[in-house]
Amino acid sequence: MAISMDTPLTRVLGPKTAKVMAEQLALHTVRDLLRHYPRRYAQRGEMTRLDGLEVGDRVTVLAQVKNVSTRRMQQRRGTLTEVTVGDGAGSMRLVFFNNRHAHLDVGEWGLFAGTVGLWRGEKQFTHPDCHIITGGDDDWARALVPLYPASKDVSSWVIQKSVKLLLDDPRSLEQMLDDPLPAPVRERHGLVDLPTALRYKHRPESQEQVDEADERLKWDEALVLQATLAARRRAAALEPGIARPRSSGGLLDAVDAALPFSLTDGQREVGEELAAELAREQPMNRLLQGEVGSGKTVVALRAMAQVVDAGGQAALLAPTEVLAAQHARSLAGILGPLGRAGELDGDPAGTRVVLLTGSQKAAVRREARAAVADGSAGIVVGTHALLQEGVEFADLGLVVVDEQHRFGVEQRDALRAKGNRPPHVLVMTATPIPRTVAMTVYGDLETSTLRQLPAGRGGVSSSVVPAGEKPAWLDRAWARVREEVAAGRQAYVVCPRIGDLEDGSSKADEGPDGEDGAPPEEKGAGSDRRPPLAVLDVAEALRAGPLSALRVEVLHGRMPPEEKEARMRAFAAAEVDVLVATTVVEVGVDVPNATVMVVMDADRFGVSQLHQLRGRVARGRHPGLCLLVSEVSSSSATGQRLASVAATTDGFQLARLDLETRREGDVLGAAQSGRRSGVRLLSLLDDEQLIAEARVEATALVEHGRGLADHPELAAAVAAMSLDERADYLEKA
Repeated sequence: MAISMDTPLTRVLGPKTAKVMAEQLALHTVRDLLRHYPRRYAQRGEMTRLDGLEVGDRVTVLAQVKNVSTRRMQQRRGTLTEVTVGDGAGSMRLVFFNNRHAHLDVGEWGLFAGTVGLWRGEKQFTHPDCHIITGGDDDWARALVPLYPASKDVSSWVIQKSVKLLLDDPRSLEQMLDDPLPAPVRERHGLVDLPTALRYKHRPESQEQVDEADERLKWDEALVLQATLAARRRAAALEPGIARPRSSGGLLDAVDAALPFSLTDGQREVGEELAAELAREQPMNRLLQGEVGSGKTVVALRAMAQVVDAGGQAALLAPTEVLAAQHARSLAGILGPLGRAGELDGDPAGTRVVLLTGSQKAAVRREARAAVADGSAGIVVGTHALLQEGVEFADLGLVVVDEQHRFGVEQRDALRAKGNRPPHVLVMTATPIPRTVAMTVYGDLETSTLRQLPAGRGGVSSSVVPAGEKPAWLDRAWARVREEVAAGRQAYVVCPRIGDLEDGSSKADEGPDGEDGAPPEEKGAGSDRRPPLAVLDVAEALRAGPLSALRVEVLHGRMPPEEKEARMRAFAAAEVDVLVATTVVEVGVDVPNATVMVVMDADRFGVSQLHQLRGRVARGRHPGLCLLVSEVSSSSATGQRLASVAATTDGFQLARLDLETRREGDVLGAAQSGRRSGVRLLSLLDDEQLIAEARVEATALVEHGRGLADHPELAAAVAAMSLDERADYLEKA
């Protein structure tokens, strides 16, 4: 029977097995099955550890039968067979009722699959699937026994036998595989061909063969991904944007003259980098990673001014109304009359800064939209309202996305599509989240970095407050808040939840869940944990307790916009001592007099969020203090994660810590964090060099000769990705 990689498994395995594989493991074709790699290998002659199993795990174990006993049950009819198996490191029970088990003899080795349960303190399987390894069973007599990701009705050995059907006929395997890696690429990097790699992966004779297979199969994933990105970059070059070169005597020069401080060396260097890219027709697509407080907004303003000087408009997309309004005030304050062109006190040589948000009154919003449409507003600041139908730009030349991780790819693409020609794009973040770092290394974004803080900043020190282990430390934290306020300064207290509102709801604040929260394995874990602390409850407790002598107010995302603005203005004017808030203050809020940040239930926040939050303090000349309050054990993985956050303020180092905890997320899909990565073997943490080499190879293949047309196997793999819904993500990203 002639088969190909696209042959349905029903033709190879039969309808029953194929149906279960499709339903439970999403395996539909020969390609799916061959790319369903073992999750690990059991080594014959070495013991698989049973002592590491957790109750509730669905696992396959390799163990030896130690004891078999059958007895009649006292409370019900029938018999109970108990089998003890061991691996030298631990043991567990197998339980079968009424002789419903394969014949098991003491001394036999077997594979046992089931869900780990617990009976009287002992781990056990109830009615597990069993596969006894016999002397003639050459599949399991190998040095390495592959163990596959399995499901309730598809065991590891069923998958192994199914793969064997494809691997046993070498002619069939050779004929159906089109190797996407050109021979010169394989030779340059010392890679085996694809049939050999798949045999090594599924039926290895040694760990060295597994390593060779992994290296080759990672190259498959990296090169196809990089070729897809390179092909799209090449296609984008055929639709150029509009060059926005720098001109003298315009708004940019006026901005530089009006700045009340000197630019840092880093700001100047990145500014020149952006200016050069804006001057080209090829649209800029750049990530600006800047440490918290490093002055990213000023760099972005100078880029926007250059675009305005060249006759275009710039849009700054902010994730919250609080931040959008703050940006608008900040930009207007720096520009002064240059930002009020057309008004009585405005400078005709300047432009207009316009704010557009969803909560504005209809008349204000209509006026703002008109200024955007006729081009009189050169700088437009807004929230998701900028993405709505009816918001039309006269000549959108630059899109600046602040805290880009708070927006989905589709949202950024919707704003980018409002340009008559592809606009330049600058995305900014203080801590690259896992997807951001992944897309950067995988080739989507060029990166600029600001590490130098402006002169006069006090700097932030961080400490973990283990309230569960040392309650007195929390008392000391509130004493520190009182001391700072007594010295004339202010503090934030951040909680993960709002609390019970008048409508009876009790919610977290606005913003995407899962983007910056705790790692997925921690979310929802431990149902016996108390609910997260809430703003309304904590504020009431502080007013009645340790901060009773201070002016304590609240801020959260469900307050009316006018009330939020009034509360922030009062805090900025030092009319409020302590602001108890949700993560609505996470980004962009700038109150130089605030020097203390207390994060309650800090273990419920992600690394990126904690880094953003502490960036709200020490924005003036006084040093800042961030206190991460948590009840988790300091020796737990979460406690150690908090200690790591407290130990460094380096954004890229923290992003790497985030990756170690949460992995890349689906770098080709909508997910922004989690355990699935969209690629099976490639790891951002371990394979950065390989990915960089693959990018060089892919770029050369796409740009030389007829491009991918000269490499039909690779072109077919790229086309297959393009048919996948994830390709839309790539194109928009």
